[in-house]
Amino acid sequence: MRSYRDEYQRPQMSEHQVAQLRRTIREAKNMDRKNSRHTGIIRFTVAAAASVGIFVTLPNLSYPIAHAMEQIPLIGPLASAVTFRDYEYESDRHMADISVPELHLPDIQLEQLPQDSDVQEKLERSTEEINAEIQKITDDLIAEFESHMQDQEGYQNVVVKSEVLATQQDYFTLKLICYQGAGSGYQWNYYYTIDLNTGERLQLKDLFQDGADYITPISENIKEQMQARMDADESVYYWLNDDIEEWNFKAITDETSFYLNEKDNVVIGFNEGDVAPMYMGTVEFEIPAEVVAHIRR
Repeated sequence: MRSYRDEYQRPQMSEHQVAQLRRTIREAKNMDRKNSRHTGIIRFTVAAAASVGIFVTLPNLSYPIAHAMEQIPLIGPLASAVTFRDYEYESDRHMADISVPELHLPDIQLEQLPQDSDVQEKLERSTEEINAEIQKITDDLIAEFESHMQDQEGYQNVVVKSEVLATQQDYFTLKLICYQGAGSGYQWNYYYTIDLNTGERLQLKDLFQDGADYITPISENIKEQMQARMDADESVYYWLNDDIEEWNFKAITDETSFYLNEKDNVVIGFNEGDVAPMYMGTVEFEIPAEVVAHIRR
């Protein structure tokens, strides 16, 4: 297992890795064009850095930068539109292509809320917080990308995609998917879930009864799923019974990423390297309803 980590920490990219990164960008663009034609499920495909809210010019660009902004309707009472801001750049060593999602509240939906309800205020606050966080994440990637543009020896590629995971009556979830390659590659995800009944951003503990121990049953089920996956496929490996004890997965925490799928089941998500070697990528575990049915709200 140490060899997997060492491999991902090498300071240079092979020709194969460079070709793979270029293929990642092409696939991301194709996915975006394909899915933008479907109503209700929107994917925003991206691959690196552009400043949020303004048009930027990177130094030594070999071709014009293309920015596009469009609005696509969403299903559900939370957001009526998502604004795209696109930026593309590609050279022999630096590749960038980014779109930034923004959530918006439709006035017509807000007017339907009771006059004495504070849900509208909470929805607006939650939406603003999420947009601000996404913009900061993007800004940080942009700053790093621009800084590395000065490096004449290294390679870099940043991919950011976002996907609406849920537009249910009770919940809205946006997933922000980030990939960064600079010698080695790493992917990580952010999940933003809003309870449409309260307007609040949802935390994992909010799904369960007050004082209930949800960490233990979820963690034990994840371990069972890990073992079952490894038994079924020898190429699958999780840090469950590794010789290096500190690598082994013990339990989730209150801060572990999650979302609710179309079956209203809890799905736990881990970033690359959290519970498995980097080659496994980001991994998810859907928790069967019966595991936590006795403690769900």
